[in-house]
Amino acid sequence: MTIILVLHTLLVITFTVRILLRDDLSPPGRLAWFIVLNLLPYFGSAIYFLFGEIDLGNRADKRHKEIFDEIRSKASWFMGEATNTEKLIEPVYRPAFRYAGSINGFYPSAGNAAELMADGDETLTRMVADIDAAMDHVHVLYYIWLDDNTGHAIAEALIRAAQRGVTCRAMADGLGSRMMINSALWQRMKDAGVKLAVALSLKHPIRTILTSRLDLRNHRKITVIDSRITYCGSRNSADPGFLVKAKYAPWVDIMLRFTGPVVVQNQLLFASDWMQATNASLDGIVLSSAPTEGGFPAQVMGVGPTERHGATPQLFANLIACAQTQLTLTTPYFVPDATVLEALCAAAYRGVAVALIFPKVNDSWIVAAASRSYYHRLLDAGCVIHEFKGGLLHAKTLTIDGKISLIGSSNLDLRSFDLNYENNILLQDEATTLAITERQQSYISRSEIVTLPTVLAWHYHERIWHNVIATIGPVL
Repeated sequence: MTIILVLHTLLVITFTVRILLRDDLSPPGRLAWFIVLNLLPYFGSAIYFLFGEIDLGNRADKRHKEIFDEIRSKASWFMGEATNTEKLIEPVYRPAFRYAGSINGFYPSAGNAAELMADGDETLTRMVADIDAAMDHVHVLYYIWLDDNTGHAIAEALIRAAQRGVTCRAMADGLGSRMMINSALWQRMKDAGVKLAVALSLKHPIRTILTSRLDLRNHRKITVIDSRITYCGSRNSADPGFLVKAKYAPWVDIMLRFTGPVVVQNQLLFASDWMQATNASLDGIVLSSAPTEGGFPAQVMGVGPTERHGATPQLFANLIACAQTQLTLTTPYFVPDATVLEALCAAAYRGVAVALIFPKVNDSWIVAAASRSYYHRLLDAGCVIHEFKGGLLHAKTLTIDGKISLIGSSNLDLRSFDLNYENNILLQDEATTLAITERQQSYISRSEIVTLPTVLAWHYHERIWHNVIATIGPVL
């Protein structure tokens, strides 16, 4: 009994000291770990060892810096200029665009155009047609790439392109696309000449566990064709039926097809991942820019565990603070940190019409419980919450004042904030924002509104459960 008590004490003290030495951990995060370590010292110590640190290792950090130093030295003119923010963006929104530019060094470039895809079928049809029309290169990166109708169609299009001499580079996340990476279709792409790479490979899991974390993932969804066209949004290379979690289907996504200088920015973000995974240089990546006359300003924003900590919530907080009249946000996973939560409440208190749209049924019971722990505060502040009933709303969108839009792969949860590589496009354009806003309104039309009396009527055990999960959320 004495030995067990001593071991218990040593484990708790060791990991408590480590937690207290971490400057990157928020007070709620420390509290969550203290609770787990004291209640479940052996289990909690193992979990902390496996998942407690947000670090890919010194080698990855060093390589990331080398990659962006090379990109800036060889392709800085494609990244936009900081002065463009003052020239192209309305004064009230400049702080958010400046902040976005500070993350990777991508700044607004004028001359972009965007087309909102009607649905998953149109997205696939247009994407395959664009790949089939490619003349020089096609680059794709997906977190989840399934061997279903969509995943198979994209792979076959890449095979056809490679066979006619187009340079094709395809990447998939080692965890999210593990079945595809080990499939006959993946081998067929390789045999056809498609250059393949795995982002954050799980080939050596023991080494990954000892030096990093298994759940640090590349969540990006990037498609670039000939540096002329890029697709950005929430959709993976998978059908709306989403075979791996079919009971939550359909997965409702949003995708935009962009042309203009923002395409080459997305190309450079893809290149950074490709260079990290393959140790290649930028020299093999074709870069060009073709502005659209009369197009709007836009910029790419990429975040991840090798970027500045807290970049995503700080960007959202800056955008929310810029809102003057209207703000509508959709996300499947809503577990905000204090920065984002306070910004949303503050916006509602100062009279901004804040509408939040979440799925009514979530594929993550953890997120579902944690999300609802924030409803009372948000509703008290005047936010309007809608729960979507037409499947799993997977779209990640933010529109502001009918002028500003953010679209991409980032959710408003701790995983997107701290653990995942994400890609987004921030733009200023009334027509594009109107199209996204109308899509958001279509989600609202298929939702039910959540009122404060409804939340107050929840049973005590529900409220306790929501708050317990939210409290230990940083651990989960």
